[in-house]
Amino acid sequence: MTTFRVSRRAALTGAAALGAATLVPGGLSAQQGRPASLPARRNILIRGANVLTMDEKIADLASGDVLIRNGAIVEVGNKLAAKGAQVIDGRGMICMPGMIDTHWHFWTSMFRPYVRADVNELGYFPVSNRLGQLMAPTDSYKSVRLGIAEAMSAGITTVHNWAHNIRSADHADAELSAMRDMGVRGRFAYGPAQGMPDTQPMDFEGMSRTKSKWMLAGQTSQDGLLSMGICSRNVGAMSIGGAARGVLTIEQTKTDWTNARKLGLPITLHTSGPSPIKALEAAELLGPDVQLIHALLTTPEERAILKKRGVSYSLAPIGEARRPSSVGVIQLGELLADGVKVSLSTDHTTNYNCDPFQNMRVLFALHQHRLNNKPPLSVKRLVQLATLDGAVDLGIADKTGSLTPGKRADVILVRTTDINMAPVGDPYEALVQLAQPSNVDTVIVDGRVMRQKGRFTGLDHGRIVTEARTAAAELRTKAKWPA
Repeated sequence: MTTFRVSRRAALTGAAALGAATLVPGGLSAQQGRPASLPARRNILIRGANVLTMDEKIADLASGDVLIRNGAIVEVGNKLAAKGAQVIDGRGMICMPGMIDTHWHFWTSMFRPYVRADVNELGYFPVSNRLGQLMAPTDSYKSVRLGIAEAMSAGITTVHNWAHNIRSADHADAELSAMRDMGVRGRFAYGPAQGMPDTQPMDFEGMSRTKSKWMLAGQTSQDGLLSMGICSRNVGAMSIGGAARGVLTIEQTKTDWTNARKLGLPITLHTSGPSPIKALEAAELLGPDVQLIHALLTTPEERAILKKRGVSYSLAPIGEARRPSSVGVIQLGELLADGVKVSLSTDHTTNYNCDPFQNMRVLFALHQHRLNNKPPLSVKRLVQLATLDGAVDLGIADKTGSLTPGKRADVILVRTTDINMAPVGDPYEALVQLAQPSNVDTVIVDGRVMRQKGRFTGLDHGRIVTEARTAAAELRTKAKWPA
């Protein structure tokens, strides 16, 4: 029997450092609380699952156990003993790390009733730009909650909230409050506001205030779940959504990024147009704190620069696959071959749903179609992109992304007995080629069982949907558009 464990002392020390804060009054701006609706952390033993560790030093187990104590993974092995632990029967299920989404505009989630994929005037950019300019902090809160609920239901336990409609520091508080209240792990990227003039600098006073208020334990929130960054406006000409999202010169970009780095905030940037990589490199702006989005037009020279500087790229396969070939192709194979860090993301859920399994499936199909599977891309590598590589991208691979003793317990169980999955052979093949969000049975974030048997354990999903729908309808009335 092979067993991997972390000492009880280490687990207890980690739990004490994270600490459980109590809810404080003050509405959306109340900070560092933990709402009573979230389930408590428990000692948990997942028994008899097909365990995929995503740790090259820890073998997968066809039938194994995972022990969780005080929010941390403490042991992976066979026939583990855990007196007093809540036992979750993992038979007929894949146990794996929670998936990590590295780029998602949650503030647009509630625009789903109005966005059309086949009507340009009602496309994602015009609708979100128009309605986004009318959003109050409460609207942002409700929309972010809606998106995170969908993320968790699909097996995503860590998100990168790409918040490029922060109209005030109160809007930032609202989005962070939603992330906290949903119990998700993630980074909040403070961005510009929709309709903001390109000549207007980013709100670094608001960013500083938000960081001081929320990131009480160094670079993370008190419970260790949340961190901060910035999302930059676009650099140079844009093929997709440029006018709606802002376009800066290199000098303006240098001002924004320099101020972000003074606050110790990582930077993320869309590259949906002619590649800005050489211009950013010439300005000495690239580094391991930079994440780019939408790898469609990079050259071998540019990919060499990205590898050298430690820059990562987040791919959003579903949305990118809809773009015309004139703006480029999804370059997963090229990035992997040239050693660039890659991760996966949803982007938005206004006219498609959150489905990380479909993300992997589309990438695999396109890689075979375009490059004849060169370099070779295994289904296991795709699952790594959706888990551990996302943690690497966000700089939290020491906390999550694999079932490694000592890491925080972000774990999901995927049923393999459902009609679209059974009978299962290779578990990685099943996840990439067969699985869908409805197969996700159990979702654990930081040791809290957030979903079990396909249902939320503490969150009122119906209320979340109703409040987002009402807020969206009120925004539409306020805008008198779209008709």
